[in-house]
Amino acid sequence: MNYCFIHFDPLEIRALFKGIYKSETMIHSRFLISGLLPVLMSVSAPLAWGQSGASLLFREDFKEIPAATPVTEDHLVNEELELHLYGDAKNQLKKSNHPEIPNDPFYLWSGTCEGTWAMALSWKKGGIDLRNGGKIRFRSRQSGFHRLRMILELDAGNWVISEDEVGETPDWVVSEFEIGEMTWRELNIGRIVEGKPVANPDFSKVSKIGFTDLMAGGGTPASSRLDWVAVYKGD
Repeated sequence: MNYCFIHFDPLEIRALFKGIYKSETMIHSRFLISGLLPVLMSVSAPLAWGQSGASLLFREDFKEIPAATPVTEDHLVNEELELHLYGDAKNQLKKSNHPEIPNDPFYLWSGTCEGTWAMALSWKKGGIDLRNGGKIRFRSRQSGFHRLRMILELDAGNWVISEDEVGETPDWVVSEFEIGEMTWRELNIGRIVEGKPVANPDFSKVSKIGFTDLMAGGGTPASSRLDWVAVYKGD
């Protein structure tokens, strides 16, 4: 008998069923797993809810207030976080929502960015230890050639960008990146351009966590979207 061990915190269970209600939920854990709901309901694949070693540090969902450009800290739900924007188009990154679309989320959108952009969150409590199973979960949707990548500012002030990415999907997807299992490159945060590979980055005290797709936006057919992000500390 095969068991599937899955761990979600209560906030993610709410988001999961919200996504199922909207017929949008897939899980992307360095690769895409489609058809989650049939697995949950399958008699031949009993489900055991396991506990992972990672514990939730914080989550950001973005306030359900009218769309605005640029996104600001006023759009953050979590008062323990600070928002940081980078790149030539940092003031064109939009907090979007379409009231006329049922259940449309409140999300960051790069479609109006005329140049490169990046966003990051910092935790007011200090640096974050992402070693030993630290992970990031997030809900996103990309279109065209856009590939959403994770960026981190390390303790020394150096930035890295993930080679792992989430590309175009037909609908919203939930992704999970385990930091220690990924490969990284240097990031020039001023120009928003990648550099040479980085071997064994020090994730013991990460000061900022964010995203970029290294590209200008092109409206709906060529853009990145970020609905929420959750950060987990390892063992």
